[in-house]
Amino acid sequence: MRCRILVIDDDSVACEVLQETLLRAGYDVDACTSAKEALRKELSAYNLLISDIRMPEIDGLHFLRQVQERWPELPVILVTAYGSLETIMEALRLGAWDYISKPFSPEAIRSKVKKVFEVRDLRQQHMRQPKTAEEPQFIGSSAVMVEFYKQLARVADVWASVLIEGESGTGKELAARALHQLSSRRESPFVIVNCGAIPENLLESELFGYEKGAFTGADHSHEGLLASAQGGTFFLDEITEMSPALQGKLLRFMQNGEVRRLGGHEVRYVAVRVVAAANRDVDEEIKKGRFRSDLLYRFVVRLHAPPLRQHKEDLPQLIEYLLKKWGYTSLHISNEAMECMLAYDWPGNVRELENVLQQTLLMSPFAVIFPENLPERFRPGQETTRPHLTPLEEAEREQIFQTLKTTSWNQTRTSQLLGIDRKTLRTKIQRYGLLKEDPLSGATSSDMTSTTGKA
Repeated sequence: MRCRILVIDDDSVACEVLQETLLRAGYDVDACTSAKEALRKELSAYNLLISDIRMPEIDGLHFLRQVQERWPELPVILVTAYGSLETIMEALRLGAWDYISKPFSPEAIRSKVKKVFEVRDLRQQHMRQPKTAEEPQFIGSSAVMVEFYKQLARVADVWASVLIEGESGTGKELAARALHQLSSRRESPFVIVNCGAIPENLLESELFGYEKGAFTGADHSHEGLLASAQGGTFFLDEITEMSPALQGKLLRFMQNGEVRRLGGHEVRYVAVRVVAAANRDVDEEIKKGRFRSDLLYRFVVRLHAPPLRQHKEDLPQLIEYLLKKWGYTSLHISNEAMECMLAYDWPGNVRELENVLQQTLLMSPFAVIFPENLPERFRPGQETTRPHLTPLEEAEREQIFQTLKTTSWNQTRTSQLLGIDRKTLRTKIQRYGLLKEDPLSGATSSDMTSTTGKA
């Protein structure tokens, strides 16, 4: 089924140019000469909107706001001849998927539209069953993950080297695979090397290869993994585990593409895209002299894989996916158990989530998982380390705490005063450590329980 696009521009000539360009690219394209006219259409029937910003009656930014309110999943590209940094920032803040300045070339428009649909395909992966057990997927549709998907799609089909940073268990290898699969080199090799899993004295020979007789035991020539990735993507996992000396050789390869086997003299040129992952703070590693700054500068793009605590709204979706993947189609998580899991910060990220679920499934005799079936650190009332909070979260915690004091810890009244439901309040109470003794009030979880029990 062909993708449908709606073009909105008060300049009829610009409308015709856009329409003709996209029709030739194989899309179904309609056009409107005002945002007011566009809003009278059933916009959910379209896959993409391309709107000018400066228009009479309703401008592009106001139009974008209305689209975000009524059709939040519908991507919008904004176009204008009067671009400014402030306008661009406002457009992106309001949810625009991309921004194009006039005049533009047909190639630029086609490229932008292609990227939007690549992002859409990546976002929809969680709705499809995995083809095989060896093909893990990104799961999640939160704003944080959607922004990460956008970043991946924007840099997928270029040759620029990419460094993916993030904590363990955040899906850095998945991101590298996505970069490869969304690129024009998807039919070429995707080669992975875990720098922390191969002994230092073997890593160089594995990367660059060796000639017969280069060292004791080298009874045959070995091509090397870099050369085996010719035309494709070469993924270096845990790159901060690589020694500074070997980092220098990798730097030279990334500068000129030259590969010379150990013990050999012939130089071979290899064209691969280098993608690397690091779970350590690279800038801190540079300060400590363990990572070369000149190698860092060879990575044109730096991406950050978000930790699970930054998109916990995806947790139910992740759990549902994992249970279905493991064959537990009739098993459910109780609301109370889900609240406990949402209140937890998941320092081990998705990898820890998989471990917790597997442990819970083995220990639970029921078709429904309750809080008491979870590991002890998740159970209500258990002493846990208070999570690190941002200034905004600290302010929210203080507001909830003061309101609880005002209502004598009556959760029903507190939720009414704060304008949130009781379920959300309970989740935030656990999230901010207000169930245990608070240093400001001396209140304990038992104090709260006895008080709320009277409400």
